[in-house]
Amino acid sequence: MRSPVLPLTWHLARSSGRRGLQSQLLAAGAAAVGSFLLLVMTAVALGAGARADHTTWRTPDAVPAKRATAVQATTTTYVRHEPVTVVNLAQLPGRNPTPAPPGLSGFPKQGEVYVSPSLAALLHELPASRLADRFPKTTSYGTIGAAGLASPDELVAVVGRAPGDPAVSKAAGEQSYYDEGMSERATVSGFSGTKENVFTGADQGTVLMGVVLLVVPVVVLASAAGRLGAARREQRLAALRLAGATPRQILAMTAVEASGVGAAGALAGALAYTALLPALAELPYGVGAWYIGQLWVGLPWLAAVVLAVTALITVSAVTTLRQVATSPLGVAQQANPRRTRAIRLVLFVVVLGYIWAGTSDGGQLKPRQLVAMLLLFYGAFWLLGPWVVDRLGRIVGRRAVRPATLLAARRLSDDPRGAWRTVSGLVLAGFVAGFFSVSTLDFEGPSHEGQVAVITANAADARHAATEARTALRRTGVRATVSEVREDDYDSLLGGATGVIAHVSGSQADIDTAVTALTPVGSGRYPFTQEYVSAPDDTVIARIATVSTATLVLSFLVAAASAGLTAAANVLDRRRIYGLLRLAGTPLKVLDRARVRETVLPLAVLAGGTTAMGVFGAMQLNKAAGTTVNASGAVQLVTCATLGALAMLAAIAGSRPLLRKVTAGPAQTAD
Repeated sequence: MRSPVLPLTWHLARSSGRRGLQSQLLAAGAAAVGSFLLLVMTAVALGAGARADHTTWRTPDAVPAKRATAVQATTTTYVRHEPVTVVNLAQLPGRNPTPAPPGLSGFPKQGEVYVSPSLAALLHELPASRLADRFPKTTSYGTIGAAGLASPDELVAVVGRAPGDPAVSKAAGEQSYYDEGMSERATVSGFSGTKENVFTGADQGTVLMGVVLLVVPVVVLASAAGRLGAARREQRLAALRLAGATPRQILAMTAVEASGVGAAGALAGALAYTALLPALAELPYGVGAWYIGQLWVGLPWLAAVVLAVTALITVSAVTTLRQVATSPLGVAQQANPRRTRAIRLVLFVVVLGYIWAGTSDGGQLKPRQLVAMLLLFYGAFWLLGPWVVDRLGRIVGRRAVRPATLLAARRLSDDPRGAWRTVSGLVLAGFVAGFFSVSTLDFEGPSHEGQVAVITANAADARHAATEARTALRRTGVRATVSEVREDDYDSLLGGATGVIAHVSGSQADIDTAVTALTPVGSGRYPFTQEYVSAPDDTVIARIATVSTATLVLSFLVAAASAGLTAAANVLDRRRIYGLLRLAGTPLKVLDRARVRETVLPLAVLAGGTTAMGVFGAMQLNKAAGTTVNASGAVQLVTCATLGALAMLAAIAGSRPLLRKVTAGPAQTAD
């Protein structure tokens, strides 16, 4: 016998009327947004890893001298505060040919210079005395392909040298404290290095931290989509259950309807992600914009996200029908609202105690442990939320003196899970705000702005280099004071190394020109500035700042969208109740105020707790990194909380016209 589930589901969907269609469109829209955001987050996380892989070849992978075929010396110089990675290569005589570096068609010959497209544009834009004179004179530059670059905006140069050139000598590989990850020299036989690059190595880990914090609000949004029209669906299916439909048929009908709407929305989000890839690739992160291929997740990930969103919406919709399957008469009569149990509080306390014990023992947690703690905390608060809302509704109901407050308290007590779903996005976003507002790392270190340093082998070389430096700077017209620095002098950019310091008086252009003029003085080592010294710390700070800003903005936007979506769905689901209240003489303003207070009350109580926990998590991160807490975070936290509350109220106010519309004719729509 043919199953009646599919025909009956299709019939009910078509006959659900305009209100049912509105709920389905809202659910599909939420699924599309959730799918799009999940795909973008996955793309950025995978793309950051691909970027890092494209830069590992620049760090020399040392091999024994007998196997070596070339010498590689990689260093970093700066122009206009931007890093320029310079890879110096020299083929060793009498050895096998060395393979071509990634992005090049062959191993560079002596005197050849290959540059990235962005560096080529910069070389043509700036005067030669500011940048081009740092490299060997050449009639034309070769181009480094995308295989050797992490970003189309990267500034990279590959220079072919003679084996005896100072740029690839052993002196070029002598490292000071500041050279870690910035300059390295070794004999190589290829370009299969695996060491992370300073400018891309931390990108993926930072992105994953933001993804973990953002994925929960996105899941909340998709879950809210599955519960749209829940009350209408419960009433309709309860009637079918009383008419003889089996629980399995009821659940199957719900799953078919929800999966169809969810799949349509998730596919729309996937198509939007695919169509917007060129625009997404233009958004800068870290070293610059993206190659489109770096942000393409591939068909397996695309299908996985679409299926995950569809499954989430389906499960969310099916779980709302547990009471329909067991007590259809109670649902039809809207009786006996389910209460939350105190076991939720017990479990929350246990989880919170576990987190506290794991983070207060004086040790530093590993990144994976921190991620696990974050997920555990999210789960614990998701468990506690409905219980707090239920108790809050009862307490407020006993002390309410205004009709709007009494109605709000009754709704909180009758449907604590639904009320929690409305505010959960912003409550959990409060954790993100508390975490990132004070977790901006603040590395305290020496600052020597305006200094250009040149390292020398000894004091005699420093005296000779100082004379050359004065002559070179005078020739270029840069005003600077040149001084020799001894090995025991730590109050300079050299930090205890022997060399020469040029104190430049002028703009950034003068500093860049001084670096170029002093390049021959360094005997193979590029002169360096404050940017070079602080690059490892500044890179981490910049990445965390970028991810924190993006996560804050997106989390509050998603939370506001989830709240607005749930508020609109609640109006549609409660239109019978609102109609009866209007027939009883309740003013529309009172109903609207009750909706607002139904959101504000649990939000004020719960968001404070999550924000405090976010601040605690940020303090643990700063502790693990050995850095200080951002003192200006309090202002940012207050700003985020204010904007988040306003966004929530605006989202709720957006459904006010819908409330007015569904209660416009109470005599016709109450039953």
